[in-house]
Amino acid sequence: MTNLAQTLVNIPKHGPLKDQWQRISQRLKAELGDDLYNSWFGRMDAEDCAAGMLTVSVPTRFLRSWIENHYLTKLHKIAESEFGPLSSVQVRVRIQGEVSRANGQAVVDQPRPAVAMPERNSAVAAQIQTFLTAERGNNYDENQTFGSFIVGSSNQLAHAAAMRVANAVSGAALTFNPLFIHSAAGLGKTHLLNAVAQHVRMTQPGRKVLMLTAERFMYGFIHAIRQRDTLAFKDQFQSVDVLLIDDFQFLQGKAIQQEFCHAFNSLVDSKRQVVVAADVPPAQLDTIDQRMRSRLMGGLVIDIETPDLDQRRKILDMRHNAMLNGDLSGAIAPEILELIANRITGGGRELEGALNRIMAYQQFNKSPITLDLASMVLRDAAGTADLGRIKIDDILKIVGRHYNVGRTDLLSPRRARAVVMPRQIGMYLAKKLTARSLPEIGRRFGGRDHSTVLHAVRKIDEQIKGDEKLAREVAMLIRLVEQQ
Repeated sequence: MTNLAQTLVNIPKHGPLKDQWQRISQRLKAELGDDLYNSWFGRMDAEDCAAGMLTVSVPTRFLRSWIENHYLTKLHKIAESEFGPLSSVQVRVRIQGEVSRANGQAVVDQPRPAVAMPERNSAVAAQIQTFLTAERGNNYDENQTFGSFIVGSSNQLAHAAAMRVANAVSGAALTFNPLFIHSAAGLGKTHLLNAVAQHVRMTQPGRKVLMLTAERFMYGFIHAIRQRDTLAFKDQFQSVDVLLIDDFQFLQGKAIQQEFCHAFNSLVDSKRQVVVAADVPPAQLDTIDQRMRSRLMGGLVIDIETPDLDQRRKILDMRHNAMLNGDLSGAIAPEILELIANRITGGGRELEGALNRIMAYQQFNKSPITLDLASMVLRDAAGTADLGRIKIDDILKIVGRHYNVGRTDLLSPRRARAVVMPRQIGMYLAKKLTARSLPEIGRRFGGRDHSTVLHAVRKIDEQIKGDEKLAREVAMLIRLVEQQ
């Protein structure tokens, strides 16, 4: 009997641990999906669970690093549903042939044989190409072009640089390489990358353009590792003329960053264009290697700021006209659009979200929305920047004055309708207009329980939907409180 066979005969069976690990694996697969589960957890085994610590093993250091950086919190949470509270989950790299205590079998992670057949290489290369381009490679957002990009003082430089890149002639010297565009979410980075990709594709069809996210790059590289053919992955970038990488801040893992660095250096050194978009400038990409950050800073780094009022008006006009699609019956009054432009100070996504909310409210109520109602509808969408400025005392004063109810009555246990309704409206305004918690609001309204406040907020919310007079009243009170 071989040593390995003898080892298998003498393995103790640990049924409970095996069964618990199977249930954990099933939950991971249900939450992540088959592809992600098979990529990261398919070869993970539970080794032990003692003293509040679960130990699991994987066959490679790369898998351990990736799981610790991306999935350890999820694994910990799901494991606690089986084992109870855990102080930690430890991931270690096991040795080939080592016995797994979860299933009582020796774990043999044999490397796959090297691929020598040209047909196999071609198949792997085709798979990797599909993997890279499945997300955006040749499926650009046709709505995101230079023509639909609203230019203003906040993004003028980024737009001009992107136009220069898109209009560059093949073989000519590149002015900005790499071009690095950064901004907060929703301000137009992805729009510009789409615009560059589509412009080059239409005006210079002979040039190969590849646009993908950092996440898709990572998945493509992992797929190549699993197929034991990283050369096929590298080959995908050899013929690219314009590479556009979005959400670069999500690029994780030392091996993956090194691979990107090789592709990046190869393209830039051979005078081919690279455009990168991220939510922070290169210097603030803390998870990226210093040498890579330095190379990115060697090109043109441009930020996009939040749009000014005039630019927000133009964005709203364009989105409004697109939503109407020629049907003017659902048009929003100009003063409402002006209110949105003044109230929402973020980017295009936030403006479009606010416009969607207003148009939906008007459509469902089957009547034109008023300025007061629009102000109330936009209250949540406007953010919480001013919540600390509004005081509950101001709300008590304005509500009491409007309903002719004294402060003492509002805070008293009285249950008369003339007092209860204003009190509930006051609680509703305190929840909507301040950052105070429900228990704190309850204390400020005469020492009431948080459940009383929650009931009041839900009741007023519900009544507003069916009582237009009350909705106008509450909207007016909101404006009065905000003007304090």
